[in-house]
Amino acid sequence: METRRLGASTLEVPVLSFGAGTFGGQGPLFSAWGDTDVAGARRLIDICLEAGVNLFDTADVYSNGASESILGEALKGRRDAALISTKVGLPFGDDPADKGTGGARLLRAVDDALARLQTDRIDLLQLHAFDAHTPIEETLAALDALVKAGKVLHVGASNFSGWQLMKSLALADANGWPRYVANQTYYSLVGRDYEWELMPLGLDQGVGAMVWSPLGWGRLTGKIRRGQPLPAGSRLHDTAAFGPPVDDERLYRIVDALDEIAAETGKTVPQIAINWLLRRPTVSSVILGARNEDQLRQNLGAVGWTLTPEQVARLDAASAVTPAYPHYPYWGEGGFRAVNPPPV
Repeated sequence: METRRLGASTLEVPVLSFGAGTFGGQGPLFSAWGDTDVAGARRLIDICLEAGVNLFDTADVYSNGASESILGEALKGRRDAALISTKVGLPFGDDPADKGTGGARLLRAVDDALARLQTDRIDLLQLHAFDAHTPIEETLAALDALVKAGKVLHVGASNFSGWQLMKSLALADANGWPRYVANQTYYSLVGRDYEWELMPLGLDQGVGAMVWSPLGWGRLTGKIRRGQPLPAGSRLHDTAAFGPPVDDERLYRIVDALDEIAAETGKTVPQIAINWLLRRPTVSSVILGARNEDQLRQNLGAVGWTLTPEQVARLDAASAVTPAYPHYPYWGEGGFRAVNPPPV
């Protein structure tokens, strides 16, 4: 398994990592993702470690803490063979004090996560969302305290806008606090907004992308086709409303291109979609979600081979979308492009 530096940090991560959002199965969203128990989690982790996938990502809100608990139990006895990434910041319970990234809440949330994960350290802690109610300085000072205490080794952000991430980095630099080295972000052939601002920022500031939902909320599994109804077993029946909308015609255009390349390469549609992501600038790791062994083994087949430049260009063209202002002039021809070349 190829490894890459996570942004400008010293942390080496596999290009494929495993998302434990399918562990637990509690609540309307996560029950649709999966309901893997401890025994099932151990088996999936066995397969990951055998393949060189040693980074496991979760969050406190995944199945109300059950995902972290199951991951911790499944890793018992082999913690040192794994890297654990988790996230805090979204509301966890009904108490107003159990949301956001204020200092006291962060310190308490990390201690709670460590207990559920049965570990003394979190290799990568990411803020699950920007907290507009808390001064950034307070959040960063709390992260600094956690790093100095050895409870957290590296820090990152998730679902931040460009200005939120850049302001946080600037304040961290000014005060000698830990910098975000990771941006856990939504990115796929059907969701390329990451490229407009966050990708150039990541290139400039040394922030590596950890990509979630690389198959576009299940739209790029190979089961959705033009002129056919949504398959009865698709989780999109339950989860589509939680994610960004996708234009049907654009989706079918992308799937058509994936089908063509699948016929040429003998690879599956999901493998091609993930391989395309691994060719993109700033991408350090793509997080795989799998409800069973078959899904996991298929997705692991996304590495060990490479799309040709011509195939990449076809996928780029099929998935292209006009960026919002002020980004779109930089992607066109002429003077704007001459002084602001795109990162891809």
